[in-house]
Amino acid sequence: MASRRSKCLAWVTRRTMKNKLGASGSVAKERESLEKMSGLMSRRSPGQPATLNGVSGEWVFPETGDGGRTLLYLHGGGYALGSPLSHRDMVGGIADAAHARVFLADYRLAPEHPFPAAVDDAVAAYEGLLEAGVDPAKLCIAGDSAGGGLTVATLVALRDRKLPLPAAGICISPWADLTCSSGSMTSMAEADPMLRPDALRWMGGLYLNGQDPKSPLASPVYADLKGLPPLLIQVGTEEALYDDAITLSRVARDAGVDATLEVWEGMMHVWHLMAKLVPEGRQAIQVIGAFVVAKT
Repeated sequence: MASRRSKCLAWVTRRTMKNKLGASGSVAKERESLEKMSGLMSRRSPGQPATLNGVSGEWVFPETGDGGRTLLYLHGGGYALGSPLSHRDMVGGIADAAHARVFLADYRLAPEHPFPAAVDDAVAAYEGLLEAGVDPAKLCIAGDSAGGGLTVATLVALRDRKLPLPAAGICISPWADLTCSSGSMTSMAEADPMLRPDALRWMGGLYLNGQDPKSPLASPVYADLKGLPPLLIQVGTEEALYDDAITLSRVARDAGVDATLEVWEGMMHVWHLMAKLVPEGRQAIQVIGAFVVAKT
């Protein structure tokens, strides 16, 4: 059962944000709007700017002490929006919960850089971590929404290139099927407080640029996931992407992957971003932290 705070937040979000996402039809305006909102809400100090193997980003360090762990974080935003600023607070909370330093990648976005640019950048950043001496046994990859699907796509690409795999992957409300054809994409279209399916299709089209949405590295629900490390998948019941998470979990388990699926009752898309406002956000982040600690 969702807390009263979460219910109130969902009500406000549905009436103030949902219809605005993608409504302008302008990527520049959508990015500007997200950056302004993120700047107003962010309380975490900027991280340390860095470049790994040609991929820019920033290091976010835990305020709770470094446990010798490292995360590569891939932010959400439909492959067209988002930046370290938009996700700095949430990633900082994950860093604290996991006692891990996090490289928050500022990977290239569509439409300027369509598929597979995001995958290429994520792989390059991971290779940069290995080249810097990071032990893959103490390293995890995590992401939310588009970044959640990108997390799995990156793991598949790393496996196919026969690179050492990280200890685990974390997928928060993953967008793992760019065909946007799942049942919940229709059944939850009105109930989802944040996402509109037509906005997802718009951003997915920008990213794919005419390429096949069933490409395994674009939509990992169509990939062979055999041999991937353990996955933690978190999703709320009030999400248009609910079925993406359920299907991703099933495909992973069918491939022999140790996949842990957590369904959070009454939660909206990436509720972790609102951790300062709702208790479930803080709780979910603590679960992620415990998972990272257990696997590394």
